[in-house]
Amino acid sequence: MNPSPSTPRDADALVALSAVELRRLIGSRALSPVELLEACIQRIERLNPFVNAITATCFERARREAREAEQAVMRGQALGLLHGLPLGVKDLEATEGLLTTQGTPSLRNHVPTADVELVARLRRAGALVAGKTNVPELGAGANSRNPVWGATGNPFDPRLNAGGSSGGSAAALALDLLPLCTGSDTGGSLRIPAAKCGVVGLRPSPGVVPSVRKSLGWSPISVVGPMGRTVADACLQLAASAGPHAGDPLSHPLQPMDFLQPPMPDLSRLRVAWTEDFGTCDVDPLVRRAMRAKVDAMRHHFAACNEVGFELGEVHRCFDVLRAEAFVAGMHALYERDPDSLGPAPRANYEMGARMSLLDAAWAQAEHTRIIQRFQQVFEDHDLLLAPTTPVSPFPWTQPHAAEIDGRPQDTYYRWLALTYVVTLATHPALSLPCGVDERGMPFGLQVVGRFRGDRALLGAALAMEQAFAGSPVLRRPRPDAGRLGPVSPSLTSIVTAPPDAPGSRPAAPPDGGLSVV
Repeated sequence: MNPSPSTPRDADALVALSAVELRRLIGSRALSPVELLEACIQRIERLNPFVNAITATCFERARREAREAEQAVMRGQALGLLHGLPLGVKDLEATEGLLTTQGTPSLRNHVPTADVELVARLRRAGALVAGKTNVPELGAGANSRNPVWGATGNPFDPRLNAGGSSGGSAAALALDLLPLCTGSDTGGSLRIPAAKCGVVGLRPSPGVVPSVRKSLGWSPISVVGPMGRTVADACLQLAASAGPHAGDPLSHPLQPMDFLQPPMPDLSRLRVAWTEDFGTCDVDPLVRRAMRAKVDAMRHHFAACNEVGFELGEVHRCFDVLRAEAFVAGMHALYERDPDSLGPAPRANYEMGARMSLLDAAWAQAEHTRIIQRFQQVFEDHDLLLAPTTPVSPFPWTQPHAAEIDGRPQDTYYRWLALTYVVTLATHPALSLPCGVDERGMPFGLQVVGRFRGDRALLGAALAMEQAFAGSPVLRRPRPDAGRLGPVSPSLTSIVTAPPDAPGSRPAAPPDGGLSVV
């Protein structure tokens, strides 16, 4: 290892390497964690002002830890799976000594004294926390904008939204600001931003990665999981974070290393089902056309590729009740203390739940069970299920949500997440795989759903699909052009009321003379 090479390698080329390759280079002493971190910091300072993906940072602490990581390599010590890899942590997850605001004014100066279990595991695996990634207020919705940090713009066009609630993580990965980022998912918060930014987001089965911050420990609808630029990168983070923890009663004994290199199947032997809308979701005609084009381009890879129908009952009402129940449990103290401190989306969720009765809750639990049972019918004859991840192409971040799809008004701010929350209710593992672009040149995310508790098989199939699609201009992962980024109007930080004062600095301001977005 040469910590200070006389001829520094190109920093942009370095950070574009996969997390798996970067970890291999660190382990073989071909790359210093110090060099990698500095390359990431340099890129964050140059590009983050144009997308606002990274919020609070802790660069000096990360630099100290990078030097320690370098020394551990030189001493020949045992290295963790993520040794020396810079990490972005979603701003819903508590980080010791670093701002965790959840995007809400009442927490704008909140600095936790301990890491949440997910972050603690990733640190123990050797990851270097470099900063937090942006979210909607309290994670409510799929447009990552809030009154503390502002909005996150899409790396392909910062005037458009990056999805949410893990939008900052997805945008940071797409622009190679960091090699790994965390995410979480209730109605699609890992999958939707991954789709909109052209990266991978995995919603694991409930209990694979312990989610200790959820208020309803026995509820399966909220999970935490990995994001990466490739499926293998997501596998790497999953292997470092999976396994039981008493803080999540749904977690269970498993072998985390089984996720590191799941066996890839022969795609020509897989029977694949696909749907545009699960028989119940509003989908824009543009997305329907894109889905059919993707299926036509990939069907020759599979033994069968069949369009299937669904009858899922009152899936929308069921999700409404279970989601509202979770918000009431998690936000009761905040609401009782000062309801006006909550933004319109989280407050609407809380008040919806507060009006519900025990009869509503009991019905939703029973309907949820029926939905899971109905969903299994497709997997009696198929190995995988494919669907669009999101029903619309990215829209301006100034628009809070998709209020209308294909001429049909959406009755709540989150109804446009139906393509993903249907799968949430089924409790199957699901992954958003980058799959070319739509007619507008924006990333298209293919939602790949595995069998019940079939996380490892899903990951193996996704690895094989990613490899098979790499040679196709219609199906391979799109990459944003960082050279086209520039300031946008209104500013991505224009909805911020005042900057936080607690520990955690912001990346540098935009450089003068930035290019206009085209």
